[in-house]
Parts: sequence; C-alpha cells; structure tokens
Amino acid sequence: MTTKTWIITGVSQGFGRELAVSALRTGDAVVAAVRRPESVADIASEHPDRFSAVTFDVRDTAAAPSVVEHALEHFGHVDVLVNNAGRGMVGAAEMVDDSTLRDLMELHLIGPAALVRAVLPSMRAQGSGTIVQMSSQGGRMSFPGVGAYSASKFAIEGWSEALAGEVGQFGIRVMIVEPSRFRTAFNTPGVLSFAESSSDYRDLLDPVLRDMAAADGVQEGDPEKAAVIINALVHSENVPLRLPLGKEAVERISTSYRKNLAEVSVWADLARSADFADAAGPVRPF
Repeated sequence: MTTKTWIITGVSQGFGRELAVSALRTGDAVVAAVRRPESVADIASEHPDRFSAVTFDVRDTAAAPSVVEHALEHFGHVDVLVNNAGRGMVGAAEMVDDSTLRDLMELHLIGPAALVRAVLPSMRAQGSGTIVQMSSQGGRMSFPGVGAYSASKFAIEGWSEALAGEVGQFGIRVMIVEPSRFRTAFNTPGVLSFAESSSDYRDLLDPVLRDMAAADGVQEGDPEKAAVIINALVHSENVPLRLPLGKEAVERISTSYRKNLAEVSVWADLARSADFADAAGPVRPF
C-alpha cells in the first residue's frame, strides 16, 4: 500500500488534530472519530477525498465496530489506529469519587480497548498495522494529585504491552506514546478537571493545582513537532514499544526507572526470602 489509512480519536484539537494534518500532508487518508464532526469541518473541506469524520464518543464501546466499518467502506483498509481522546484530572485520591474514576477508565482504557478489538481482524487479515496509544509521562510515574489520571494511563500501558506481544506475530505493531507537557488544550478549564478540594491535602496539593492550571499556553512541547515524529515512526520499519516525548518526559521517566531499580535492589534479598527454599526456578514462555 502506497498510502495509509488512519483512524484517530479526539481530532478536534491538540495531538489528534496535528496528527490528522500531518498524515494528510504525507498523502495518507484519515478517519476522524469525534463527538462533534463540525469541529473538523475545515479539514474536511480542504481534503474532501482523503478525510472523513464520523460521530463517535470513545466511551460508547458498542459503536467502535461502526467506526472501523466506516473507514473500510470509505478507504478499503485501516493501517493506523490512534487512541488519542482523553482529558486530565487533578485531585487527591481520597477526593476522587467512583463515578469520576470510572469515567477516566472508560475514556483511557475501556474505549480504546474496544476500538483495538474492532480493528484487529482487518489488520490481521492484511498482515500489517500500527496501533498508537497516546499515554502520558503519567503512565509510567505518578505524584500527588494525579493518581486517578495516572491509574487510567498505567492501565492502558499494561494492556498495550501485553497486546504488543500478542499481535506482533501478525505484523501488527504497538507504540505507546508518553508525552510530557505539550501546548495543547489539555490544561484548559474545559479539559482539565479538578476534584473537590479538602483542607487535609491543601498544603500538599495547592502547588500542584496552581502549576497545572498555569501551564496552559506555556507548555514546552510543540504538538506539531510531536505529530511529525509519530507520523515518521508509523511510516518507518521499526517503532518503539514506548516513546517518551519531550525533554521532561525523557528525564522524569528515566529518573523513575532508576529510582525503582534502586529500590528493588535495596529489598531484593528480603523479597527473595519469601520463596520456598527447595522450589525449582520458574520456566515461563515470556
């Protein structure tokens, strides 16, 4: 195939929009799965032959197959799925209620998983495909105030790592993208939400809240550059399983890895002592 067909969620703004524009510039076709198709009307008018929008809420898992069917009907194949739609959440773990936590899981794990399941049969039949999961640096490390958000991103990362091992045999690649702060709408009041405040956590979390709220418009990352990088990797022979994106993401995730390894070493002997002394070592396929 000389051109690729992309399905991208959350194309109205931010990474999703930049990825769609980048793919179109390279001659590819794009299906934008968005809640409001009118939000991408300008892209549709500029690329009427290679761009199609379909109304879709990521949390509506029953509608996932129809998105893939739409892409296959319009362009004949699907080569790239980008699960991008999402939102931020700030608040102490104790203050985030069940409904909010469940909504984040549906948006960042359950919905993306449904789209992956819907697209896999066609990718498997053609023997190729790339699934791009837009995670976050918060999908590999966390800190006070972002536990609910990180929990949903940790979840999609664990699910996707297993997925990569399962579908690689069919020529399907999985790339988990872990951005730091990029100049998208992520930090705007309409996208970033806050749990109910509590005096018990105020001193600890107020600096976090101020930092998150003040980041809009001054983030270090350039979403257009990020889209070009992701697009180039999708078109390349090899993709990384995980791609920290942005200087801060590289530094913070690397620091987290080193800290975790050091902690394992400190407690390694005690941890090993929990095994039966005469037990044979494990033999595992992975």
